[in-house]
Amino acid sequence: MGIDLPLIWAVIILFGIMMYVVMDGFDLGIGILFPFVPDKEDRDVMMNTVAPVWDGNETWLVLGGAGLLAAFPLAYAVILSAFYLPLILMLIGLVFRGVAFEFRFKARLGKRRWWDLAFIGGSVTATFFQGVTLGAFLNGLRVVDGNFAGGSFDWVSPFSLFTGLALLAAYALLGATWLIMKTDGELQRRMRSLATPLVWVMLLVIAALSAWTPLAHSAIAHRWFSLPNLFYFAPVPLLVLLVVWRLLRDVPGDGHASPFVLTLCLLFLGYTGLGISLWPNVIPPDISIWQAAGPSQSLGFALVGALVIIPIILMYTAWSYWVFRGKVRHGDGYH
Repeated sequence: MGIDLPLIWAVIILFGIMMYVVMDGFDLGIGILFPFVPDKEDRDVMMNTVAPVWDGNETWLVLGGAGLLAAFPLAYAVILSAFYLPLILMLIGLVFRGVAFEFRFKARLGKRRWWDLAFIGGSVTATFFQGVTLGAFLNGLRVVDGNFAGGSFDWVSPFSLFTGLALLAAYALLGATWLIMKTDGELQRRMRSLATPLVWVMLLVIAALSAWTPLAHSAIAHRWFSLPNLFYFAPVPLLVLLVVWRLLRDVPGDGHASPFVLTLCLLFLGYTGLGISLWPNVIPPDISIWQAAGPSQSLGFALVGALVIIPIILMYTAWSYWVFRGKVRHGDGYH
């Protein structure tokens, strides 16, 4: 029995995307929360919680994109052709966010507000268009003879715009719970007060997407609600309710790390639901990972490099978070 290289690469890419969502999500969330924290010193603390690690977090985005090109060139060509506009806008947002990190600390106080605006705008733009791309991807792509056959603005739809707004709420909750874990005092109390309504928003968002997606796509409805799948997949929504219940208890309580961990669990469950809905298609609605895979020689050659580099990325990521563990307070700085 041979090794299923497309399956291995699908797992690697899914892992890379999930790591990006988890690790870049909370620093994008901090930018989304900036308008709700007008105090300059509190904003300094917010940025200092992620300043030493934010650029390393985006390694996973590069890994996901490079892995898609190496393993599934058909999917890479179709997805980039379909979503080049929202992806360019997302990258522009990431550029503004990254530049704001570096220049904000060096700017004179009178000019700092412009970099604050760049940080907010870049974070909101990058997050929104990530969500829009996800929603448009879920809606499916028209492919004819291996080429994208849709229009330049097929990605614009009520569903994709809703997923863009939904991701803003998800990253904001992730950022708020990260700050609950990394800060104390008045800033932490403000984040607790912001996180509680965000938990309710996320519950409503998950409920809306859980209803909207199967209603719009009969194949997804069959995947979830046919027997015996209904019994196999029932733990996912039940665990979502359990996590939300614990979040509503821990966020206003005395928990520091638990709200962030629970939010990660909530995102992972949402990611799991997405995987259940789409598997094994890499180009919805009907092109599977095996149909889109590159030659086995290419997959095997690239896999050797991936198996070397991924453990290295995991080790330096874990080390950087360990070095910068603990609370960040006023006066701690990134220069």
